[in-house]
Amino acid sequence: MRTLRDANLNNADLSGAKLLKTDLTDTDITGSRVYGVSAWDLKLDRAKQQNLVITRKEKWPGAGTEPEITVDNIEVAQFIYLMLSNQKIRDVIDNITSKAVLILGRFTDERKAVLDALREELRKSNYLPILFDFDVPATRDITETVSLLARMARFIIADLTDPSSIPKELEAIVPLLAVPVQPLIEGASRPYAMFKDYWKYDVSLRRRPPCVV
Repeated sequence: MRTLRDANLNNADLSGAKLLKTDLTDTDITGSRVYGVSAWDLKLDRAKQQNLVITRKEKWPGAGTEPEITVDNIEVAQFIYLMLSNQKIRDVIDNITSKAVLILGRFTDERKAVLDALREELRKSNYLPILFDFDVPATRDITETVSLLARMARFIIADLTDPSSIPKELEAIVPLLAVPVQPLIEGASRPYAMFKDYWKYDVSLRRRPPCVV
């Protein structure tokens, strides 16, 4: 790993720099220009990285200069610039956030037919179903993944028939995110006891009692 530990790069022009696997511990890059930086696998412990300029300094041919845009994280900088400058990436993000439907549940063999029918109907309605099947107990990593997917989803479908990890995932989603949740339940089954507690958080749950399937 290359090192720039303790370096003072305040207001430096780092445009196009290759910082792959670079140690920036305690380094000050505040106000630096980071257009075109390759920032992968960095070590940024206690690094100062406010007001990083992600746009180019030189003029566009015949079009003047780009508006100056700043961020506070060098690893995020390249993604933000790509998102702003690349129409295809913007289209992908728009497509995900407008069409993605997150499906949470434990889909056993008995529930597989319901899952297949649900996904098929979503596809017919031009949605993008994303399945998260809880075959194992929830861990912190799984919960964080579900929370990230929930932030990108248009809405969420939660199968409460055999909830297992679902209560933990709803706990991470419902109080914090304004994403509609549609509960599902099979036949004579009843929601788990704590389900009613989420109704005080989520207007979408109050409008959507569990569908019986």
